[in-house]
Amino acid sequence: MTHYRARAALSHPAFCGLDRAHLGVLIEELADPWLGRCESELRERRGGERKRAAGAGPDHKLVFTDRVLVTLVHLRLQLPHAALAELYGVTRPTVTRAIHEVRPLLAARGFAVPDRPGLRLRTLADVFAYAEAEGVELRIDGTETQVRRPKAGCPGRKAFVSGKKKQNTAKTTTISDGSGRLLWSGADRPGRMHDQTAMRTEGIAEQLRLHPDVRAKVDEGYRGLANDFPQQVQAPPRKPKDKAPLGEKYAWREARRRQSSARICVEHTIGEEKKWRPLQRYLGFREAYAETHAAIAALVSDRAARRPTRRRTSTELVFVWQTTC
Repeated sequence: MTHYRARAALSHPAFCGLDRAHLGVLIEELADPWLGRCESELRERRGGERKRAAGAGPDHKLVFTDRVLVTLVHLRLQLPHAALAELYGVTRPTVTRAIHEVRPLLAARGFAVPDRPGLRLRTLADVFAYAEAEGVELRIDGTETQVRRPKAGCPGRKAFVSGKKKQNTAKTTTISDGSGRLLWSGADRPGRMHDQTAMRTEGIAEQLRLHPDVRAKVDEGYRGLANDFPQQVQAPPRKPKDKAPLGEKYAWREARRRQSSARICVEHTIGEEKKWRPLQRYLGFREAYAETHAAIAALVSDRAARRPTRRRTSTELVFVWQTTC
């Protein structure tokens, strides 16, 4: 298959996961950082300035557009490097080198902000500063992805065994707004670590102290944060005792349902990330999981940021259409 036909096929949203307009913007955004990185590596390899004019020397077997495409298809479908190399008629190391060049650029992009083109959130501090400035109520939840089992005798082998999944996993935390639009996803930790511990080691307690006006809704796994910051973090209400009156149990059930309904949007956000195959079951090296997850989450945030905000009015509006004879 020629490069032209492979490019036409892989640029379809079914393969790369992006529409062609988004793909064009992404290629234009990554072109300058990729070119600057290549020139920096060449300068370091030469030990000085170039001795020939720009453009001299052998050409790349894969142009930059094709390098971005093979990276996106690998992130979307987790196709083997050898299969992508066969499509383009190149060797497997060529595709591997292209993915290792483009994936860090995707991971470093950060997360798109709704209604703020050009603004990206890269750290947890950025998310809390944005939420305080815009009055956004955060939704926080964790998820796990199955990863490779460490080798026998490897130190820390049991750290990846999840008590919930009963398998080797990597844990990540996702933050969204009330409309389910992705704002941040990170805090990659071994699966054995508790959700709350993962966020505390990321510094969420300090951010809550620095931004006292920020509110967040969480699930039962973050009960400790809700106890430490009762005015900012809302967890599900505690279950009443068995001897409690029946009315109190009904009230608890209704309050829990309302809190879950307000928090479910972050579960939908995680579902958008899980549509990308590596986040369903990661087959690569565990050391590259954090970078892969950051690259996918940044692409998901681009699409989520363009989604309009769904606001419900406090009263139902009924439109009356006047008909004329």
